Amino acid sequence: MTIRGIGLHSGEPSSVRFHPAEGPVRFRVGGLEFRPLASTVIDTTRCTVLGYQHQRLMTVEHLLAAFYIRGIWEGLMVEVTGPEIPILDGSAREWMTALEGFSALGPPPVSVSGTIRVEEGRSSVMAQPAEGFSLAVTILFTHPKIGYQQVECPPTPLEELASARTFGFLQEVEAMRARGLIKGASLDNALVFSEHSFVNTPRMLHEPVWHKALDFLGDLYLAGRPYLGRFVAHRSSHRLHVELAKLLQS
Repeated sequence: MTIRGIGLHSGEPSSVRFHPAEGPVRFRVGGLEFRPLASTVIDTTRCTVLGYQHQRLMTVEHLLAAFYIRGIWEGLMVEVTGPEIPILDGSAREWMTALEGFSALGPPPVSVSGTIRVEEGRSSVMAQPAEGFSLAVTILFTHPKIGYQQVECPPTPLEELASARTFGFLQEVEAMRARGLIKGASLDNALVFSEHSFVNTPRMLHEPVWHKALDFLGDLYLAGRPYLGRFVAHRSSHRLHVELAKLLQS
């Protein structure tokens, strides 16, 4: 199966093909193979970017979130053409469907050994020891249609997060495109907010925080294996997620 689309930031066409393969999940880009690990992250500006030798691969977080939710840590090679994982509809829903035929496979989860906390200003992420896995994510925006939002998993199943799309604001578009970002963004692959309302219709009541939780799972996948613990993210970013994953990976 080959999944084709465009990159959210590059705007360039790209494709992904899954191949059964022994060993841990890894990417093949331009003839090079590498694992998606926090130690290979080279940029976290508005997305998570992996780098290996001369190759870069942008916006891996939604696909990795689908791997996390499906429990796929081994047995798969992901062949990518293009500089970026396709954005598709802006969520992980299509990746979840594409991975239905692959079995959950990987090492047993290990417990977080102690409290780990990463902070930047009013933003933070934390991992604490716990018997099972749980995730709490909160966001706070001054926008009247967002405000304070929270999601707890459980009770919200991780699978339900997969349909939540990336989101952005109309007033940021020109500035971001001037920085070479969101060249492929559209109302087909993002939930967009005008100054006071929605431009297109949300899929669920708290879609922004659900998508933040989805991004967290994708970045947590970069720790290299599943963990048991209580994970908490408040007003977090890809950079903080990846720093936490690096500490777990090490």
